[in-house]
Amino acid sequence: MFTGIVEEKGVIRLVRHGAKSSELTIGAKKVLDDINIGDSISANGVCLTVTSFGHDYFTVDVMPETIRQTSLSALKTGSAVNLERALRLSDRLGGHLVSGHIDGAGKVSKVWQEDNAMWINITADQSILKYIVKRGSVAVDGVSLTVPLVNDCSFSVSVIPHTKQATTLTDKKTGDLVNIECDVIAKYVEKLSLGNRSASNIDLEFLKKNDFYE
Repeated sequence: MFTGIVEEKGVIRLVRHGAKSSELTIGAKKVLDDINIGDSISANGVCLTVTSFGHDYFTVDVMPETIRQTSLSALKTGSAVNLERALRLSDRLGGHLVSGHIDGAGKVSKVWQEDNAMWINITADQSILKYIVKRGSVAVDGVSLTVPLVNDCSFSVSVIPHTKQATTLTDKKTGDLVNIECDVIAKYVEKLSLGNRSASNIDLEFLKKNDFYE
């Protein structure tokens, strides 16, 4: 589990491609503190397991399903990535609960500046957008952000100067793919509310019966 507060930007040193999988070697500093083989590190929002490490790098395996569902396949030598170590129970939860399990990739459709804020508009599939709500939380490439605007085909996030400088979001441009993880609470609420029912079967009587309405 992560918080979406990026600790540092790492750099891809080497990409070894298999038939459908990859092995990444990532240069880093801060996240290597007290590192062990088997630890979880979020790279651009994707939870990956450390398979080996040295004084200034670590390696991870990327399985075929992760390649299919995320933007990691676009990484190459020299690419910057957002890195975060797994959350300790004693840590402050500065962002929101992020699992590192990506819901899918979105595409940057527009980037613009408003005073000190950098705005990014991201188009995504309906399977993702249905979980994104105005003023809710979303993780974009592993960065915990608030959603000021959302519509039927996209959502926008506003990035403060510190986040812009501390993450790879400063490099985003139109057409870039980004990893999106929706707030996990929304998915659990949907599952528990619907069960085997379709959305069309949720009515006032159903809400009253399940203590959602008085």
